[in-house]
Amino acid sequence: MALTIPRTPPLQPPAQPAAPVAPFGRTLTAFTLTAVLVSGQLYVVIPLLHDMAAAWGTPADSLTWLVTAFGIGYGVGFLVFGPLSDRYGRRRLLMIGLPLAALTTASVALSPSPEVALMLRGVQGVAVAMFPPAGMAYLGERLEPRRRVVAIAAVTGAFLASAVLLQVAAQLLVDVTGWRGMFVLSAAGFVVTGLGVRAVMLPDLPREGAGSALSAYRPLPGLLLHRVLGLRYLATIMLMTGFVAVYTGLQIYGVSSPSELLALRAAGLPSIVLVPLLMPWLARIPTTTRTVVFLAAGALALAAVGVTGTTVLVLLLALYVAAITGGLPSMNESISAGAGRARGTALALFSFALAVGGSVGPQVAAAFGGFTPLMYGLAIGMTAAALAVLASARLHARSAAAN
Repeated sequence: MALTIPRTPPLQPPAQPAAPVAPFGRTLTAFTLTAVLVSGQLYVVIPLLHDMAAAWGTPADSLTWLVTAFGIGYGVGFLVFGPLSDRYGRRRLLMIGLPLAALTTASVALSPSPEVALMLRGVQGVAVAMFPPAGMAYLGERLEPRRRVVAIAAVTGAFLASAVLLQVAAQLLVDVTGWRGMFVLSAAGFVVTGLGVRAVMLPDLPREGAGSALSAYRPLPGLLLHRVLGLRYLATIMLMTGFVAVYTGLQIYGVSSPSELLALRAAGLPSIVLVPLLMPWLARIPTTTRTVVFLAAGALALAAVGVTGTTVLVLLLALYVAAITGGLPSMNESISAGAGRARGTALALFSFALAVGGSVGPQVAAAFGGFTPLMYGLAIGMTAAALAVLASARLHARSAAAN
């Protein structure tokens, strides 16, 4: 009689434990405050232009390059650090980046001339660029899925709110601190927010694969030249160009008195707070439809400013800012969803597009020679951005049908 030897079942790999979920409230608070400070460094110079011009004896409009220099460094930093966050981890990068942001921001306060300030603003832009791609990718990975849309909308809203908050703060405090003191205060803010981010971030997830640091950049060309994503990056550039150009135009064309200008800058804050609160309901609308509607609303608001002048400017600016606040996270969502494991790199390109728009915005505002022509030009640009998003949706649908 033959012996039957029972077969040993194959060993199953041990189940991988679920990645820990980041605490929602504390994470959102720390990341939102940091986002305001990081993105606000692009805008904080705008109300300081006249004081800086008086200190150095140079025309204020020539100092708009201080905004552009920061934006260029900011954009370069995204391309450098976004892929590195995919390779080495979000937390590791931010624990280096936020202290560097404090140091480089403080250095701008020591600028003896516009030329030195120009160089230091570029370096500052590179340093603070570590936060947006790594931070947004962290939120997309470590928060509960049902809360990610709200968190991304809130942090994106914080990036936009910084345009108002930092300009208002600079306008109110510059007479007390001087323009140099504003950079010292910002540096101190980076120290505080860096400690907060350190306290709430979970350890980095294990990264698959090895390879050199250069291997982190391999997805860049494919994402940049992707037909669908490329159109959305172009739309993002136009969206941000308009946003910065509007506020720069208010400053350099003397549309309102200083007190009225303060009210105009603050007009967008209710929209920036309200739209993220509505995102759980707005998220039910398909991403492309939502994005196009917001961009079209922004174009209509800008065109209306050109027609009506400054009579209802506060209301129209609030509508325009609401359109931007809703459009940006929708664009972010559509880009991130198609990036796979290269989310940090794709969001680095998204952030780079924002930086390009922010850098070009002041020069666009100066080129039009007047506030009303600027509004009409930007309305046309927003319409073109909406059409680009529609075209990208059609390309995506064709690609999906072909596969």
